[in-house]
Amino acid sequence: MTSRTDEDWWRTAVVYQVYPRSFADSDGDGIGDLRGLIGRLDHLEQLGVDVVWLSPIYPSPQDDAGYDISDYQDVDPTFGTLADLDELLAALHRRGMRLMMDLVVNHTSDEHPWFVESRSSPDSPKRDWYWWRPPRKGTVGGTPGAEPTNWESFFSGPAWTRDEESGDYYLHLFSRKQPDLNWENPEVRDAVYSMMRWWLDRGVDGFRMDVINLISKDVDLPDGIVRAGVLGDGTPHVMNGPRIHEFLAEMHREVLHGRDRKILTVGEMPGVTIEEAQLFTDPDRREVDMVFTFEHMGVDHAHTKWDLLPFDLVALRTVLGRWQEGLAEVGWNSLYWNNHDQPRVVSRFGDAGRWRERSATLLGTVLHLHRGTPYVYQGEELGMTNYPFVGIEDFRDIESLNHHRAAVELGADPEQVLAALRSRSRDNARTPMQWDASPHAGFTTGTPWLPVNPDHTEVNAEAATADHGSVFHHYRRLIELRHTDPVVAHGDFTMLLADDGTVYAFTRSLDDVELLVAANFSGERVRADLDLTGWADAELVLGNVEPGAGAGPGMPWEGNLEPWEALVLRRRR
Repeated sequence: MTSRTDEDWWRTAVVYQVYPRSFADSDGDGIGDLRGLIGRLDHLEQLGVDVVWLSPIYPSPQDDAGYDISDYQDVDPTFGTLADLDELLAALHRRGMRLMMDLVVNHTSDEHPWFVESRSSPDSPKRDWYWWRPPRKGTVGGTPGAEPTNWESFFSGPAWTRDEESGDYYLHLFSRKQPDLNWENPEVRDAVYSMMRWWLDRGVDGFRMDVINLISKDVDLPDGIVRAGVLGDGTPHVMNGPRIHEFLAEMHREVLHGRDRKILTVGEMPGVTIEEAQLFTDPDRREVDMVFTFEHMGVDHAHTKWDLLPFDLVALRTVLGRWQEGLAEVGWNSLYWNNHDQPRVVSRFGDAGRWRERSATLLGTVLHLHRGTPYVYQGEELGMTNYPFVGIEDFRDIESLNHHRAAVELGADPEQVLAALRSRSRDNARTPMQWDASPHAGFTTGTPWLPVNPDHTEVNAEAATADHGSVFHHYRRLIELRHTDPVVAHGDFTMLLADDGTVYAFTRSLDDVELLVAANFSGERVRADLDLTGWADAELVLGNVEPGAGAGPGMPWEGNLEPWEALVLRRRR
């Protein structure tokens, strides 16, 4: 088990993600901003979080909601100014919180000066800052199949776009307005490292690194396997590429060395394996502190996120248990249900109807009692749900719109495509934060850029903070437990009931303290098939049912769980 040291402060921390566009609007233009966030810091302080992760606020054409950056060292006027950001930093630091910025360096906007220069001429000094290639041999540029490889973009369509001036193509794994940087060029790396040092010198406390394991590509750029349609899968040639560990070690050496005890680095890494994650997060290798894995986010779909499958608790537990075991001795887990790319977990793995509050607190309990650093996405602490989208005109997300167009063009049933979008679209996470029951949920005095969920009249921060039994206060108690009981952050993890399709149970142990966590993922009363020998005198540390409904203070737990009940017991061994 990893020892507890000062440099491991993030093991006991909880991170709160703010999606600025949808958090709080201070000027009535319908878009959230930094001053709106500054005005709501009391909410985060009351919740008890340690780190605020800020999704991109840099200048951007907003083709992909700010993940297409045109200037890495400024703030988009939509969100405010650098002075506003400095004020936010100071306000967070006064409250004992840290600020983690989004680092998006796999790609830039096509409006970034680097790319504008790169595009200006095949002889440009910055031409090699991006991936430029001529048409495939034997083809006519601009015709289907002339792209240098057959790769499909993550946002549908070819991963290459032709520049009409030169006739060459540039690579973009995401939107065509997000050209990929060529990390093989040391000038690119030096420019990125200089930018990172600039932010750290300004007082920023770390980086969440967007799709960072895509920065190293197979320089031969081979075609991918065609699994459906005509485009190939390029992911084997871009995920965890041949120089990824070299690049991250260099980044640590050039930017983070000497600061790493104070800051937090987390790498978003689609397709990362446990074995790779061990390498990325091994403290002795000095790459990143933790990674975001996606495997548990794939248990309810088949080939793509749009191929929906019923929720399977055994599948979820198998994945989470494997990661707990895999990083038990070396490395560290990031724990999350929600973020700006995922639908609301209450609508996904819980019950957004009758048992919304109880299933929200159950999901929070299960996640926060795992070993790793928990991430809370804005509104998760309120039990916010998916938005009731009706037609395609209700969506704003480029990924959702591109998928709908491509799927319908290929002959898919439009209603089935819409059903998948309603369930999985990233727009579900991006509807405005629900502060109160007033029009537009207190998010803005203007017209919100994305409509507010109609359930805000009941689900909002004002009501939740006033109700001691709310989802908000349950999350507050979960965070307090992590801060005060070392077993939560540092204890060993043992999964129980591996094949149970309803009850999720595990223990955490450190020295002579042991916690038992049990959760009923159903709307029916059940009995957990657990050996409770030695737990008769256990203390109920945390629960989410009304007094008398399930386990209670001073009452030995007999193994019964009410609908969507979760409890945490503590005993001395």
